[in-house]
Amino acid sequence: MKQNDPSHALLADAQELGHEARAGHEDHAALKLWLRMLASTTHIEAEIRRRLRERFDISLARFDYMAQLYRYRDGLKMRDLSRYLMVTGGNVTGLTDDLAQDGLVVRESSPNDRRAWIVRLTPKGRRQFETMAQEHEDWILELFAGLDAKTVQQLYQQLGQLRVHLVRNEQGAEEA
Repeated sequence: MKQNDPSHALLADAQELGHEARAGHEDHAALKLWLRMLASTTHIEAEIRRRLRERFDISLARFDYMAQLYRYRDGLKMRDLSRYLMVTGGNVTGLTDDLAQDGLVVRESSPNDRRAWIVRLTPKGRRQFETMAQEHEDWILELFAGLDAKTVQQLYQQLGQLRVHLVRNEQGAEEA
């Protein structure tokens, strides 16, 4: 695969192989793909983290937290927020405390479950997130500008197929 892949030579010359440096020419294509996906994701995530910190003095974790709440005007139970963010309840509690202190979220007891808390963005939090989200979208478009729209759509669909396969495998393992 390396011999037929001009991007590998360019990345190697730029000393930017990252995770791909682990792969050898004899490795399976799936392993090489995984390492390339990991390197790309790591690179994009680091750039987004840097820009969020530099422009808004906010962490990616806070941004992701606010993005989830933005989608749910009525708020989310903290346990659902934890599941959507794929982090522990302790992480969500810490972020909630910090964002509440900054006036960006409110936490209220659930009317249906006395043990649960519902968190929602405040009007200030919604405005702040909307500003960040617009710039975030612009950054993503910039970072993916090297791919044409058709390629982006194809990658999106193919990675969707991969996710479905992974979820089915996970569900099958849980049933076994």
